[in-house]
Amino acid sequence: MPPEHPQAVAMNKFAELVGKYTDNRVKIQVFHSASLGSDDKMLQVTQAGTQEMYYGAFAAIAGAVKELGIFDFPFLFQNYKEVDTVMWGKMGQKVFDKMAPLGLVGLGWTEAGFRHLTNSKRPVKTAADIEGLKLRVMPNKVAMDSWKALGANPTPMAFSEVFTALEIKAIDGQENPLILIYTNKFHEVNKYITITNHVYTPCGIVANKKFWDKLKPEDQEAMHRAGLEAVKFHRDLMDAANKDVIGKLKAAGALVDVLPPEEIQKLREKTKPVVDNYTKLIGEDFVKEFYAEIEKVRNGK
Repeated sequence: MPPEHPQAVAMNKFAELVGKYTDNRVKIQVFHSASLGSDDKMLQVTQAGTQEMYYGAFAAIAGAVKELGIFDFPFLFQNYKEVDTVMWGKMGQKVFDKMAPLGLVGLGWTEAGFRHLTNSKRPVKTAADIEGLKLRVMPNKVAMDSWKALGANPTPMAFSEVFTALEIKAIDGQENPLILIYTNKFHEVNKYITITNHVYTPCGIVANKKFWDKLKPEDQEAMHRAGLEAVKFHRDLMDAANKDVIGKLKAAGALVDVLPPEEIQKLREKTKPVVDNYTKLIGEDFVKEFYAEIEKVRNGK
């Protein structure tokens, strides 16, 4: 992300807090704009210890940590209250614990955000409007199968190729968080935007375990404290940015629709077989426990 993006701003805050809480015994240097390489590359070198820390998404290790696959489930979360309560609670820690055998120690969860649909062909106001759209989707099996179940034609593609593919109409649309849609100017080639909240994509701060184990216990505690404060700072930034970005998109000529709850329910029903299928692969006990924590929030517990 570029330095002005909430994720980069939050990591600068994290670095500042780590220096403050460790009396500068630990100094964090933040590299933005993929200057150290792709997510995949940075995760690999953080596991190896060449890079001490990583912040970003975890698709690159989903094959080794099957529990990460739950975040590809459509309509897992409904809002940020559910996200924050569950991810900052025991289930978020459980997912970090699953990364430990890979040599990674988790310090905090943030996100890329809820994903939404854009396209250049027509407004999407009902579940049926998705049918037939050729969409660039995340290159994983759950996403591919979910969009097939919704009647779309899903096409995996490197993110760097998406804008050009939209521009020349090699694809009709794509799905990503609103801030990313705006900062990458997808609205200039996809004027129809539909608020769907269909998938929530988390990001996290992790440290190489060997590096972590060399730190004094008080510095580890200070970094955990800094991580917690940084992710909450990030939530405030994202809330403000998400409120602001819809106005910016509309001002730039985009047509923004919110898919009604009854249409969301139709999408949820169409993708239920996909969720059921991948639940078996991820682990039924883990998935059941994860959903149970979400239900506690929905029931006000």
